[in-house]
Amino acid sequence: MQVTVVGFWGGYPAAGEASTGYLIEEDNFKLLLDCGSGVLAQLQRYISPEDLDAMLITHYHADHTADIGVLHHALLIQHFLQNKDLHVTAYGHREDEQGFDMLAYKEQMSSVAYDPDKPLEVGPFTITFLKTTHPVPCYAVRIESQSGTMVFTADSAYQESFIPFAKDADLLIAESNFYKGMDASGAGHMTSTEAAAIAHEAGVKTLILSHLPHFGDLNQLITEAQEIYSGETLLASSGLTITYQGGTSHVIYR
Repeated sequence: MQVTVVGFWGGYPAAGEASTGYLIEEDNFKLLLDCGSGVLAQLQRYISPEDLDAMLITHYHADHTADIGVLHHALLIQHFLQNKDLHVTAYGHREDEQGFDMLAYKEQMSSVAYDPDKPLEVGPFTITFLKTTHPVPCYAVRIESQSGTMVFTADSAYQESFIPFAKDADLLIAESNFYKGMDASGAGHMTSTEAAAIAHEAGVKTLILSHLPHFGDLNQLITEAQEIYSGETLLASSGLTITYQGGTSHVIYR
């Protein structure tokens, strides 16, 4: 399993970067997890859009979905340029029908509703869901394969249910939209120390802090998290890639 940070900003992207998006690859299967503003431009640093097999959306806020429309256009244009059929399966929940309805597009993208109460098989991955605490319906995901397990909190205030959900994961990507001591719950988000507490209690191997704020010294988030969690802690950044194989991990920047 290879996980690449495509976009990581909360709310909107910083200049030249992207809000939420992650590329997850195994056995030549390519899954895009969320598709926020700027994701399509950044994704092309790693793969061509038409090489995607599937996309999964955690919720329909714009910083997680804004580039779906331009992804549609990319697939359509490449369909004509390459004179071949291109298709991506998009998975989303139906608790927001308007959001779900924007996934499907012509022959290039079909939409499939996931049942949050049942595991979802997508290529080599088994995906399970946990509803989060956020102003709109949103689901954290646990993605497992033969080579590793990653958990993505998506957007959420702190909730204890994250601990068993993330138990013993190789990688936890946790949102940290606020700093230690701030009130993040009112906005449906978490602090650095809340993310670290989940990583510590769940016994995960690596923590990536993501959905980052547009204020303060971001390195402070790492310092605060390390007060609680002693494992490997990384700050999300464009191209940060972790590969898992045979129980070992390798970190690079693509």
